[in-house]
Amino acid sequence: MKRTYFALAALTALLPAAALAGGVLPAFDVAEDLSRFVYDEAPVFDDGMSGYGNAFVTQGYVYPAGTLDGGVEGTLADGSPAFPDKVIGTWTCDGYYVGDGFRTQTGAVVITRQVIVFDDGDMIITQGPELAETDVAITRAVTGGTGDYADAPVEIRQTLLGMTDGYGVRLQMEFADETTRAALANDGETLAKVDR
Repeated sequence: MKRTYFALAALTALLPAAALAGGVLPAFDVAEDLSRFVYDEAPVFDDGMSGYGNAFVTQGYVYPAGTLDGGVEGTLADGSPAFPDKVIGTWTCDGYYVGDGFRTQTGAVVITRQVIVFDDGDMIITQGPELAETDVAITRAVTGGTGDYADAPVEIRQTLLGMTDGYGVRLQMEFADETTRAALANDGETLAKVDR
């Protein structure tokens, strides 16, 4: 499984952004711009960190799969992209803290909606829990899409790669169905043509 993902990541990382437009990506990376993270005044813990039920919104950058492998940071300290020539879209995430809020050590830390808008205007929307643990995949529901993503599979897998010094997330996203990912990587077919 890991070997398949890294092969896909290597293939996707070699393609220029222009070649990726007009087709569905089997996988991509997300780097949060922590300067865009805001959360509600309450509920919070005594130290000001978000508690259970606290609402938030944040944004970030979408990169080709593999860009953030090995602990690479996707944003600079001022919130700008670390690799501006590799940015292929924007990521907006809103949701609520669950579990023990920001202090959650294992399991779901937030329940979120993510809106990924690619540079060509195509969009995908996902919803579900996000885990506190790094390097553990969780499946999220794909609840909508436009353009090449209008017929996207119903599931996408998300893995938290780690956090920046200021707690900004670094994520890898990949469609959960291996047949779909292989078809996309091998011949560039859109998801509408993949036999589900």
